[in-house]
Amino acid sequence: MRTSPARHEALDDFADEVRRDLALSPKQLQSKYFYDALGSCLFEAICRLPWYGITRAEQELLSRHADSILARFPAPTAVVELGCGSGEKLAILAEAGAKRGTVKQVQLIDISPTAIEASTRALRRFRQLSVVGHRTTYASGLRLVAEHRRDDAATLVLFLGSNIGNLDPPADEEFLSSIRATLRPRDGLLLGTDLVKPEPDLLAAYDDPLGVTAAFNKNVLVRINRELGGGFDLGAFEHRAIWNGEARRVEMHLVSTRDQKVRIPGARCTVSFRKDESIWTESSYKYEPHRVLALGARAGFTRWAQWVDPEARFALTLFGVEPKGR
Repeated sequence: MRTSPARHEALDDFADEVRRDLALSPKQLQSKYFYDALGSCLFEAICRLPWYGITRAEQELLSRHADSILARFPAPTAVVELGCGSGEKLAILAEAGAKRGTVKQVQLIDISPTAIEASTRALRRFRQLSVVGHRTTYASGLRLVAEHRRDDAATLVLFLGSNIGNLDPPADEEFLSSIRATLRPRDGLLLGTDLVKPEPDLLAAYDDPLGVTAAFNKNVLVRINRELGGGFDLGAFEHRAIWNGEARRVEMHLVSTRDQKVRIPGARCTVSFRKDESIWTESSYKYEPHRVLALGARAGFTRWAQWVDPEARFALTLFGVEPKGR
C-alpha cells in the first residue's frame, strides 16, 4: 500500500518533534498528538464523564444563548470551528442559524480525520448548510478560509472546549492575534474558557476514577509505538495530574516507574528515563472572566458579550471586530 506525500510529511514532523521534545528538560510531548482515531474517541468519552463538566456547561451556555450570539451576524454567515470534536456543540449553533436563515456554510479545521468525520455526520440534517472539512493545523486552515471567503459573508470563528488553555502564555495571546488578523470588521470569535475552581474538582476532572483520562494520556505512547516503532512499555508509566496554582494550570504527566531506556527507531533516538522522571504531555490553563476579556482586548478584539456558568465555572465570550473609527 502506498503512502501519500502528505502522510510521509506528517510522519516526518511527528518523528522530528518527538525526538526534539523528549530531549528537553523536563521531557515533553505535544498534546496535539493525543488525537489519532483512538485518542479522539477517548476524548469524547472523557467529555461524558461526570467529573469533567466542561462540555456540559458549554453546551448549556450555547443552547441558552445561541440566538443572542447569532443576532450579531448578518446573512450569510460562515461558521469556522477550530478543533471540531464531535460536532455536537456546533450543531446547536447550526440549528439556531437554520431558524434565523443566517448560517449558510460551516468550515471544520482539525488535524484529526475522526473529528472531521464525526462533525460532518452531526451536521448532515441541516440541508441548507455547506460543510467543508480541512484536515490541517489551525494556522493553515485559517489561511485557507481567509483566502476563499465570500466578499458578502460574515465569519464567526469558534474556539471552544477551553482549547485555548492548552497554549502557554504568551502563545495564547499570539494565537488569538493570528485569528484576529484573518478577520474583517463585523466578524467575530466565540471563545470557551474553563475557569479556576477548587483543586479537588480540577484533579477529579483530569484523573478520573475510571481511568479514561489515564488511557487518553498513555495513548500518545501507543501512537509512538505504532507509528514510529517505539518500545514504550505502558505498564512502566503512570498517569499523573497536578494543579499548579501559581501558574493557574492543570498539568498532565506520564511518570516513569523505573530506570529505563526506550528506543524509538522512527525518531532515530533512544531516550533514558530515571525512576519518577516524567514526560509533560499537556497543560490546561484556567482563567477568570476578567482575564479572558483582557486577553481578547490585547489581541485586538472588542468584547461583545460574556456568559458565565457560576456553578460549573465556565465562560463563553463573544468577541467582535469593530470597524475602524468606532
